[in-house]
Amino acid sequence: MFQKELAVVTLSGGMDSCVALAHALDKGFDVALLHADYGQRTEARERKAFMEIAQYYRILPQRQLIVPFGHLSLIGGSSLIGMEQSIPEGDLHRQGVPSTYVPFRNGHLLSTATSWAEVLGASRIYVGFVQEDSSGYPDCTETFLKSFEKTAEIGTKPETQLTFHAPLLHQSKREIILWGDKLKAPFHLTWSCYQENERACGRCDSCLLRLRGFHEAGLIDPIPYTSGPNHF
Repeated sequence: MFQKELAVVTLSGGMDSCVALAHALDKGFDVALLHADYGQRTEARERKAFMEIAQYYRILPQRQLIVPFGHLSLIGGSSLIGMEQSIPEGDLHRQGVPSTYVPFRNGHLLSTATSWAEVLGASRIYVGFVQEDSSGYPDCTETFLKSFEKTAEIGTKPETQLTFHAPLLHQSKREIILWGDKLKAPFHLTWSCYQENERACGRCDSCLLRLRGFHEAGLIDPIPYTSGPNHF
């Protein structure tokens, strides 16, 4: 019997990683889903989104892995995980790396994905990185991902052959939403807000990027918001 190739997909519970998952499934891969808890303000809400998306796609429990990255909270350095800093009001024109950047978080995530992929015998790792229309995080870039792929090649067994894929990397939020809509990605189950767990705040960078994307795509965002911008 033909056996599908296996791909590890990092799934935060957000919109981008959900579309990356939908794409991997559409390409015909079996998938294993990796999620990280790292002390972020919306940790429980993101985990709920992860679990509901996994259930939506009927991913077997043994193909789901939630890993605790509590050490990132101990290290600190980000308003996303430290209560001593407030999350800034969203600004889609802000330059530089925002305070919500979690130092080298994606390095930890990709390392864990590589370890699990090697154990499972997976051939690919999919991530929802977005470089073109994101918050300016340095560990969401094509350069970073390519360099990590080379590191994984050097640091794993000779028979381990892993390729890393970020299908949304150079897309805008509008393009991601239209693609996700075509793939029937369950946007209603996703969560993007940096600071609220019941109703998205509509004010942080992540909410603004998401809301603008839906606006430009001519679609309605299905998750609830406390407030939102009057215009973009």
